[in-house]
Formats: sequence, C-alpha cells, structure tokens
Amino acid sequence: MIPRVRCITAVCVLGAALTACGTAGDGRPAGASASPSPAAGPPVLAPGPGGLTPVFEHGPRTLGRTVALTFDADMTADQGPRAASGEHFDNPGLIGALRALKVPATVFMTGRWADQYPAEARDLGHDPQFEVANHSWSHYAFTADCYGLPTVDADGMRADVQRAYTSLRKAGVPKAMPYFRFPGGCYDQRALRALSGLGVTAVQWDVISGDAFATDADAVVQQVLDGVKPGSVVVMHCTRSAAPTTERVVRTVVPELRRRGYRFVKVSELIGQAGTVR
Repeated sequence: MIPRVRCITAVCVLGAALTACGTAGDGRPAGASASPSPAAGPPVLAPGPGGLTPVFEHGPRTLGRTVALTFDADMTADQGPRAASGEHFDNPGLIGALRALKVPATVFMTGRWADQYPAEARDLGHDPQFEVANHSWSHYAFTADCYGLPTVDADGMRADVQRAYTSLRKAGVPKAMPYFRFPGGCYDQRALRALSGLGVTAVQWDVISGDAFATDADAVVQQVLDGVKPGSVVVMHCTRSAAPTTERVVRTVVPELRRRGYRFVKVSELIGQAGTVR
C-alpha cells in the first residue's frame, strides 16, 4: 500500500537515488533492454551490472498511446485477524468493472493475500485478461523508513519473494509473471542485490493514482488523467478497505483515456516494447 500523501515525494527520491530508475534518451528505462525469459516466456529486462535486479518504470514514449493499469493486492502478514473480523482486502467490484470494460491489467499480489483469497487469486490467474505478479509474501518493507511498514532484513528478502510465488501456486495461479513490485515501492541497492539471480524484473510506475486511503474519487481521477503519458504504468490498489474509491475511478478514467486515444495493455506488453526501441 502506498500512502497517498507521501507517495509522490517517495518516488522522486527513489528515482533520484538509483540510476536504474531513470530513463534513457530514447524513451526506455535507463540501461534497460527487454529480452524473453527462457522457453519464450514473458519478456523481462536484462540484469544490470553484476547481475543487479533490473527496474522498470514505464514503456517507450514513442510507440503509440499505450497505458498499463496495475493494481496492488495488499495484505500484510499480520492482518489475518482483521480479515477474520470482516475487513475486506479484496475488491470483487473493481475486478468486475475491469472485466465489463474489457481492460487488461496486471495485479501485483502478496502471498498473504493469495492465502486469504485463494479462489479469487485462482480466478485472476486463469483469466487471460489479467496477469498476476509478485508483491512479496509479507508486504513488509525491503528498506527502512517505508511508510511505517515492518521491515524484512536482507537475509530474508529473497525467501519472502520465493514464498510469495509458492503461495500463488498453491492458490492455483498457474503462471505468475516474473515481475516483482516492492512493498510501498521502497527499494535500494541492497534490496536489488538481494533479489539478483531470481530472474525477476522489479516493476515501479510513473503515475501514482493517489487512490490509497482516498475518499475523493474525482481528485484521484484528475491525478491519473493529468499524469498519463504514452507508455505509462499507473499504480492503483484492489483492497476495498484501504482504497474504497478505486472502482469509481476506473469507471471514469477508462472511457476518458480511450477517448484520448489510449489503448490499455498489461505490463508485459510494455516491457516487451522496451526491447524494440534502440
């Protein structure tokens, strides 16, 4: 979950801190070249120097008006009692809206969420309109001072990601994507090194919707519409309790972006496009 008030500042700081988060002059992420994973699997970015986990923020700006809507299915390791007491960390209405609007999307799912909602995880994993990616198992931060989240130590980062993939498989997601989103979007060189060799591309974003904890859907709509550019990755959430306006936002944003000539794609398509720009 990305707190609405601090998110823009955090992304700017993170982007400035790591050159992997920049953009090259030709409109693709700095140092990024897309390549298919083994056996013609989903496209991924090539590792950085020393095998460092690559970071993807947005697709090319010059290959037409494409935009990827991404949704974080957040649930931290310690939120089981809240779910048991009736708090909803899922959002079937939002998923239904995306289906009705025929919008492909990428869902970054925590393993804890998949453990709590295995039928919904399986349903998303078997629907070709969606792709399911990794958002850690615990939703604990991979850096210090990340919106007050508990932290995973460096020795536990790799295991947390692997545990998430185990939970996704157990829930019935047949082909979780080799994409990973850091909880809170917080990462540093140590975190990127810890995940080296897993074959994942870390996926960030260039448009923050501001839907986390928002109560004004119109303000979120405007923030998205003002931020989207060709190749954009928009971060949103599919947790009813913490992002109650998101379904309404999607029902407004989608037709307006289509009116402006945008085509909705999954993250995998944008990463694949990154390899076509030289």
